[in-house]
Amino acid sequence: MKDDTSTAVEVDDTEVTAETEETVEAAEEQAEADTADDTDAAASEPPGGWLQKLKRQWFPLALVVALIVSAALAGWLYFGQFRTDQQTGPAASATVLKAANDGTVALLSYAPDSLDRDFTAAKSHLTGDFLSYYTQFTQEIVAPAAKQKSVKTAAAIVRSAVSEIHPDSATVLVFVNQATTSAENPNGSFAASAVKVGMSKIDGNWLISSFDPV
Repeated sequence: MKDDTSTAVEVDDTEVTAETEETVEAAEEQAEADTADDTDAAASEPPGGWLQKLKRQWFPLALVVALIVSAALAGWLYFGQFRTDQQTGPAASATVLKAANDGTVALLSYAPDSLDRDFTAAKSHLTGDFLSYYTQFTQEIVAPAAKQKSVKTAAAIVRSAVSEIHPDSATVLVFVNQATTSAENPNGSFAASAVKVGMSKIDGNWLISSFDPV
């Protein structure tokens, strides 16, 4: 009985081992077949196929980046170049020149019977410390002398030119003639002078911020 049982066990073990080996071999064959299929699929893909896939994936991103760069460049050109050219070009220079000329004439022209009106008109062309200086100077020096001696002055621009201009500041060289009459000199006197006029752009308007004879 013992010998038969032992023999039966050995037979069963042999069968199990054989079945296991067959299962392993089948799995290996299936894996090899899958690998072969993958290889065939890769081989069947046309050359450059992976590159085309990569291009399709990256093209939308590249397009977005290009649009952002283009927008940034356009903004820089507008604000950094075009706007600056507008603020310092011929049209801007003409505006500055007219403001300097008008302000210079207003500063140097007044009459004893219209002092308050003349000084108010002149101050509308001024700004900053120079406005404060002009206000004090006309009140303390010019007005008393003009009233006492009947001083009247009239200025006329001979020529002028913008020597320097920036978006918010400029310098204008003005050549001006000034005729002055008074009770002591009714025939009048004549003076020619050159003035370096500093201009500042305040709230969109060009105003005189300095006035220096040269």
